[in-house]
Amino acid sequence: MDYPTPVQNLIAQFARLPGIGKRSAERIALHLLKSNGDTNRQLAQSILDAKAKIRNCSRCGSYTEHDPCEICDSPRRDQGSICVVEGPNDILTLERAGVHRGVYHALMGRISPLNGVGAEQLRIAALLDRVRSDKPAEVILALGADVESEATTSHLIDQLKPLGVSVSRIALGLPAGSALETADEVTLARALEGRRQV
Repeated sequence: MDYPTPVQNLIAQFARLPGIGKRSAERIALHLLKSNGDTNRQLAQSILDAKAKIRNCSRCGSYTEHDPCEICDSPRRDQGSICVVEGPNDILTLERAGVHRGVYHALMGRISPLNGVGAEQLRIAALLDRVRSDKPAEVILALGADVESEATTSHLIDQLKPLGVSVSRIALGLPAGSALETADEVTLARALEGRRQV
């Protein structure tokens, strides 16, 4: 015995979302079935509104209602420092941390040959055009430490260096509060490489 087809379809749609397994999808679907019509209409309207009103900034790629976004349009931001990230969610993460006062550039992914993603599918050409026209003092590469991020970082360095811009990379290493014994070799190597004078 299984749920009626419309409920099965609803569960299947939720299960397609990242981070939601079959059991969580089932719980969400059943919760919506128990909820009143207003709750469901509000949820549906919120999804439609977000899809209709939110776009990617034409300069940095961040999610925005207005193009260019607040960050790109702000006279208080350091236009001479571009922080390159994988996606718009990374921009929000860095903004919440309050660690970068410059502008951003989201690549919208990373080089992943196994998944059919090459440099041409990313916003790398737009970054290079931006560096040529804006002539920033520094480009900061803020990508992860996995194999695909490493390949993307290496490719970006090869493309950016001939443009005469200073290229730096965020230090990668131990998270705050962790012990050396719990870190893997790659993390320890990155932590040592990213060390600074005290």
